Parts: sequence; structure tokens; C-alpha cells
Amino acid sequence: MRRGIWILSILVSVSGLSIRESEAEGPYKLKMPLGLQEEASYIPPDNPLTIEKINLGKQLYFDKRLSADGTVACATCHAPDKGFSDGRPTSTGIKGQVGGRNAPVTINRLFSQEQFWDGRSPSLEDQALGPVQNPIEMGHTLEGMVATVDKVQGYRAQFKKVFGTKVTKEGVAQAIASFERTLLCGNSAFDKFKAGDQHALTKSAQHGLTLFNGKANCVACHTGFNFTDEGYHNLGVGIDKTDPDLGRFKVTKKESDKGTFKTPTLRNIAASAPYLHDGSAKTLDDVIELYNKGGVKNPNLSNEIRPLNLTAKEKADLVAFLESLSCPNLQVAAPALPK
Repeated sequence: MRRGIWILSILVSVSGLSIRESEAEGPYKLKMPLGLQEEASYIPPDNPLTIEKINLGKQLYFDKRLSADGTVACATCHAPDKGFSDGRPTSTGIKGQVGGRNAPVTINRLFSQEQFWDGRSPSLEDQALGPVQNPIEMGHTLEGMVATVDKVQGYRAQFKKVFGTKVTKEGVAQAIASFERTLLCGNSAFDKFKAGDQHALTKSAQHGLTLFNGKANCVACHTGFNFTDEGYHNLGVGIDKTDPDLGRFKVTKKESDKGTFKTPTLRNIAASAPYLHDGSAKTLDDVIELYNKGGVKNPNLSNEIRPLNLTAKEKADLVAFLESLSCPNLQVAAPALPK
């Protein structure tokens, strides 16, 4: 695992800054924004961060040529200007096909190993190749995707430099995962408040924080500095449908996992509406109302989910606190793609 200081690359632009030309190669060392915890980061020993690899991964992340018809990129469903989601209830892939789940955000994935709403991918590297092969998303084969990327001279040269190999599916996965690990969201108003700036949060947001940790008990699942326990919980969302999405059950086949989904981070949550695994909550107010009524009753409803009896003001204060978790300093511009 590599840790250290935060270097801003030419292609990974944050707050308008970029690294100097002399720093455009070599190991990439992470510096945690205020509020994040370096010791919780996870970088596989076989995929250390380098500037060249991250720059390659960013290009691949934004390149629609990874899809079968050249119309969908990772950034299509995980767009920087939409909170690294896509602003849709459920995502749309090639040929206008609509998927069944809301696009999870790609920020702060440095702190998570299992990926997707159901945790079916054990790593970011594995996750990176999932949408490529999904017939509803990018609709390609790994072999076909590699062949397409290999036709681009600029990519061939970068793969030779970064990995010492030709274009491979493993290299594509490692590069995209490396780029995604640099998408860090911290330094929010909440973080500044916690660090001692008593004026960083409004009175409403401060009251919302008290509710979050107390009466509303949001902290039971949205815990820690990244506001997630990385676990799976049942809110009952969509369970009353004729053919409900059974979530984690599809992976584990455990009866107790029916209708459970991974707890998402709440960082930058105001930017990534709509919410929940099916995008059925259009606003943060809708999410809080779901929790306020105690979810949707079903045999596997998580023990943490219960009616909250919040007042209108308390609901508004909770929204104010959630909005304080925004990270306006994270800005990522699309790179020029190789030819």
C-alpha cells in the first residue's frame, strides 16, 4: 500500500492546479483532503499508483471507444458535473437501453474494496471491467474492447511505457482503478467545523449533525469519516414490486441478504441526485421521509430502520447537514484523448 502526499497531475485537475512538467512521471503519492483518513486507504500491492498510470486511466475513463458502439464511457454514468453519478434514476447504456440500478458515485473508492450496490466486485480493478461486458451498459467483450484500444497508437505507446506490455484487459482495469482512487472528496464545511471552525456550519446544519448522531441514528450505518459502514442493509425499497431487485442476495444466496444493498458514502451527496439503488428518491427530502416512516416493511428490514417521528424543522436540518458534506474543490475536466 502506498501513502504520502497529494500531487496534482496535469490530467487530474483539482481547484485549477496542475503539477509542474518535471513532476509528470513517477510514483503518485496521495495527500488526504481534510477529514479523510490515510490509514483507511486501500491500494493493492500489485497496482501501485504512478502519475503515468493515472493519466492513462483518466483517458480510458472518459473514452467512449471502450463501448461496443462508441457511445458510452465510464464518465457517461459517473460524470464529474453530476457528482460522479449521472443524474438519472437508473443508468442508460448503449442503444438507449435502461438499466435497473442508480449509478453509484466513484468518489472515495480508495477506501472501499467491494464495489457495486450488491458488492459483487471484490476490487476497483474488477469493477472497471464489469460495465464493459454488461450488454445493457457498454455492451462489449473484453477481447473486443482490448482490440479497439490497441488500434489507438497513443494508447499502445502508453501501455508500453506504463506496463511494459501491449494493451491488455488487466492494464485497462488497473489504469482506470488507479485514476478512480484519486477522486477524493473531503475538505467540506463539516470537516472544517470538526477541525475547529465554529462558523463553518450553519445553526441548522449543526442541529442536523446532532440529529444525525442522535434521534435519527443515521450514524448506525453512515458511520466514520466516509459516512458508510461498507455494509449491506435492507430499507425495503422496491421490495413490494412484482419482480423486486434482491440486491446482495444475488451474490451470496443467503436468505437474510434479500433486499439488502451497500451503504453509500454521504460525501458530496447533494450533487448526486436521485438516490437509493433504484433512483426512486428524487431529493434528499424524499430520502429522509423514507427513513422517517421506517422504510418499507418486509421480513428482512434492517434492525436500524424504524420510524423517527421527525418534525418538519428536524427534516430540514438534516438536509442542511447533508449539504454540508459537499466537496466543491474536487474538479475534474475531461482530457484530450489519444489518436
